[in-house]
Amino acid sequence: MTTVERVRECLQKIKKENGKINALLEIRPESELLKEAEEIDKKIKRGEAGRLAGKVIVVKANINIHGMNVSCASKVLEDYRAPYDATVVKKIRQEDGLIIGIANMDEFAAGFSGETSAFGPVRNPVNNTLITGGSSSGSAAAVAAGFCDMALGSDTGGSIRNPASICGVVGLKPSYGSVSRYGLIDLSMSLDQIGSLASNVGDVALLLSVIHGRDDKDATSIDCGKLDLKKLNKASGIRVGVLNLEGLGVDEMVKELINKKVEEVSSKNGWKTKDVNIENIDLAVETYYPLVYVEFFSATRRFDGRRYGKKIEDVAGPEVLRRILGGGEITKAEHEGRYYNSAIRVKEFIRAEFSKNFKSVDCIVSPVLPRLPWKIGEKISVEDGYAMDVLTIPSNLAGNCSISVPVGKIDGIPVGIQITCDKFNEEKLLQIAKAFE
Repeated sequence: MTTVERVRECLQKIKKENGKINALLEIRPESELLKEAEEIDKKIKRGEAGRLAGKVIVVKANINIHGMNVSCASKVLEDYRAPYDATVVKKIRQEDGLIIGIANMDEFAAGFSGETSAFGPVRNPVNNTLITGGSSSGSAAAVAAGFCDMALGSDTGGSIRNPASICGVVGLKPSYGSVSRYGLIDLSMSLDQIGSLASNVGDVALLLSVIHGRDDKDATSIDCGKLDLKKLNKASGIRVGVLNLEGLGVDEMVKELINKKVEEVSSKNGWKTKDVNIENIDLAVETYYPLVYVEFFSATRRFDGRRYGKKIEDVAGPEVLRRILGGGEITKAEHEGRYYNSAIRVKEFIRAEFSKNFKSVDCIVSPVLPRLPWKIGEKISVEDGYAMDVLTIPSNLAGNCSISVPVGKIDGIPVGIQITCDKFNEEKLLQIAKAFE
């Protein structure tokens, strides 16, 4: 299939299905897309095309793409047109990836279900009555619906892996610092990471190989070497750590499916398994939110109605306001350092626990989510909603790389396994993920 043919196929699916799914907020003009696709096909014929030639890509609505409406799915930025490309977008274009449109998301990435977008919830392509998970809801749904080959998302506490699991696609959160965040409208600067989603591990790896690496425009990014995609099928002698899930509220059916898959894959490949206990992991959620509340409060002070559109407190939805108000309270003078610094200390405890365990295992596996998704509009308490990320938040706190890979279904609903490796071990992570796939 040529790039032109693939673009036409994607556009046809988008026209037919996006009205029901609401995965994409903006699609580039068809004439513009076809012209770019023709140029890519010419490069392919000349043997001059980049690594992403022929691939159609969607980008989450909090990553800047020049000239497009990067709204963060909020009325605050509904008129904002990005004046520049994020570094990851530049890298995609340099390798001839074709960006087709902007994906819906939870408003300002503040959400766990895909329901908080100011432009309506994203519906799950597997079952339109169900949530997609969040906050990279549109990115996961677009891949699952066949609107694109790959997508960019951002992951602060599970925002790529959560919807990837629920929509039955592959979603990768790289190690903190391995991908430039320049051009990302941040939720929490110390936790955010841009990552990739696709229908298979190979495409997730390919997109990561293009976007990762040091960037002078992001001081937190580092040079972490090149990924050798030819080694994806070479996972041997792996020591698998199975996370102790006691006290984390994981559904028994989910546990059973994950344990069965771990046993099956380990036995087939001759891998060894052992139980792993991460002390203080039960504190991950209550450690994460003070950090996010404070950093989000700080990041949103620029949305004061003077430069970017409307004042955030005037038009944002309840989850965004909850985080802003919470961050404002925590940062008041009488509480200075009391909660945020305590959270930093527990974050360090959890990071040290992971590092200790990675001396005896190559990866740590668990479910991505503790339970199956609910129906859109169903009443869920804030505490129950936040608990959806109880298993994904720890790797953000530790800065590790993690991936969600589909391993089966329960009652027709996809379930993903989470595989986590130590920082900057993405190549090993992808090898293990490929074996599970």
